[in-house]
Amino acid sequence: MLDDTIEIKSNFDITSKSVFSSADDTFTSRSIAALLAKNTVPASHRRVADNYLIVKKIFKFQACLSRISNVEKALLEKYDFNTLEFTTMKQMYNELTLLQKWSVSGNNEEKEAADNILLIRVKELKFLESSSYASISNEIYNGYKALQQYLKEISRFQTVQNMRVFCR
Repeated sequence: MLDDTIEIKSNFDITSKSVFSSADDTFTSRSIAALLAKNTVPASHRRVADNYLIVKKIFKFQACLSRISNVEKALLEKYDFNTLEFTTMKQMYNELTLLQKWSVSGNNEEKEAADNILLIRVKELKFLESSSYASISNEIYNGYKALQQYLKEISRFQTVQNMRVFCR
């Protein structure tokens, strides 16, 4: 009896349904990003998110930024990641979870790779925003929205009011 209860609880997927939801409800992308932000977020992720939001609020990515280089693309391919414009939300959430895990691990190679991959992802996001998402060809590939929401959730400067207090 006790073993059955433990088995049921251990197999329960917290991201699939809320306790207060009906059978056909599922979590939205915003709630998954919030759950990721509640995890142990590495300081390097917070620095990248703060930098991204400050630059976005001040410059609004009006200048066209360059695409990622072949070296950066090779790093993504080494770990079996697509470019951001061909990444689904589910893939991005899995990737962000993996990057968080790597960033807090004891392996220096994994930490460095996680930080570099996050920087590449933010660079891709800036390019997509500066080009007004013109290079996105399909509605399925909207992993950039998941990354954008994750960065907003973990940043200290997620609202305009917080930004005004910081600048004074």
